[in-house]
Order: sequence, then structure tokens, then C-alpha cells
Amino acid sequence: MIVVTGATGQLGRLVIDALLRTQPAAQIVAAVRSPDKAADLAARGVQVRKADYSQPETLDGAFAGAEKVLLISSSEVGQRASQHQAVIDAAKRADVALLAYTSLLHADSSPLALAHEHVQTEAALAASGLPVALLRNGWYTENYAQTIPSALEHGAVLGSAGDGRIASAARADYADAAAAVLVSAQPQAGRVYELAGDSAYTLAEFAAEIAVQSGKSVVYRDLPQADYRAALEQIGLPSPVADLLSDSDAGAAKGGLFDDGHALSQLIGRPTTPLAKVVQDQLALSGQ
Repeated sequence: MIVVTGATGQLGRLVIDALLRTQPAAQIVAAVRSPDKAADLAARGVQVRKADYSQPETLDGAFAGAEKVLLISSSEVGQRASQHQAVIDAAKRADVALLAYTSLLHADSSPLALAHEHVQTEAALAASGLPVALLRNGWYTENYAQTIPSALEHGAVLGSAGDGRIASAARADYADAAAAVLVSAQPQAGRVYELAGDSAYTLAEFAAEIAVQSGKSVVYRDLPQADYRAALEQIGLPSPVADLLSDSDAGAAKGGLFDDGHALSQLIGRPTTPLAKVVQDQLALSGQ
């Protein structure tokens, strides 16, 4: 039995989809905060169980009978370490054969502030004695692609990544990697996967791709980190989100979102999704 936490999130749903291609639905558990939001998964035969990272008492029931657990990192920055510790403790009580965790690319040396709680979680996993696989995910291309409508409106992509190269991949690529680890017949305990896209780009190249595909003028405007943060707040993003995004861009300028090891494509057995395809999909979704 495979348990996927955060299964109604954007990544979690894609992991469930990937698992269903090879595994019986009855052997997959969608562990979710709000089971009513997983009715569609239940309709596909997936077991749906309540599991709230902030309510440790819900986790033992969610993990009952589990052989493998995928811990998808919490979206609540600042609370992740304690929330993840609760999941680790429950997985240990369940005596799972493998706990896979979605960490951050090169977490132990990353310049991104986002890495801090991932490093804490990786330390907690090491201390737990559980069989662990680390899925150190790079950036999702969708993180940038979702800004395309704004870029088209204003004729510019804003950021503070300088000439930093970003080896991102589509969210579905990372989901397929997680599923591959969970169903692998090869031992996965102790594996550390540095997962990133096959090719990399600068934000100037990202802006150029939008321009080519849309037929509109779009340029990249590189800003100091503080100015980019202020711009994000000005368009209505909460301060913590603006902090996260501006810091991540600054980290990208230092190489924090780059890797050329091709571990992701090797793991999923196919090339990662090209930037052009994600841009194309977003333009179609936006009606452009």
C-alpha cells in the first residue's frame, strides 16, 4: 500500500495519476486534509483518508497498513519542520518500508532561504532511522509560466535572477519521478535524487520564448531583490510570498536553481518537458 500525503495539491494529484497507471487503485491512499475535496479520487477507487500535518492524531489512521509513504512538503512555510516531524513520527510508528520526501534541489548547499526547513526535515529523517529516499525537486516551470498573463499585459517579465540559469521541469515530470521511486523494484532507501530539467534558461530567454510564441513584445527586466519584492507586494502578493519569490530569484542568480545531472529524465525514462511546451500550454490556457 502506498500513501501519498497532500494528495489534493497540485503535485499530489499528479502523483496519484502517475501511480494509477501501474498500481491498483485500492492499493493507493490519498492522505488529505479535507477528504471532501478528494471525492473525485475516491470515485476512481483510491482510498481517501484524513491526514492533517497540524493534527498529528489524524496521521496514525492515515498510515495504517502503509508500506510506502510519500511526504509531499507542506506549503505552510515557517511551520514545515514541525509538521513534517509529525509525519515522520507517524511513519515510524507505522513501520513503513520507505518514506520518500520532496525536498529542494541541492538543499544542503542551496542559497535559497526556502532550503532551511528542508534541511531541518532531512536531518529529522536521518535521525528517525527510517528507510528514506530524498527527492530534491528543482523549480517547477509552472512557477514562472503562471506569470505569463501579467507579462503579456505589461510587456515584461520581472525578476531578480540576473543571468542565473534555471533548470526547471514541469510539475508532472516531478510527479512521475516520485511515482517511479515509490513503485521501483530496486531498493530506494538511502537514495538522494537531485531532480531538475534537462535544459536550462535565463529569465531573459523565458521572456523571449513568450514573445516568440505570442507574437507580442515581452522583455525581461532585472531588478534588485528589494525592488522585485516591492513590485510583488504592489500587485497584491502577501509579504511572505513576496519574500519567498524574490529570495528564490536571488538564489537563482547564484546558481541555486541549476543542475545538469539529468537525474530526473533518467528516473522517468523520458526527456523532461521543454520550456516551450509549458509556455505553449499556458498561452492556450490563457486564451492567447
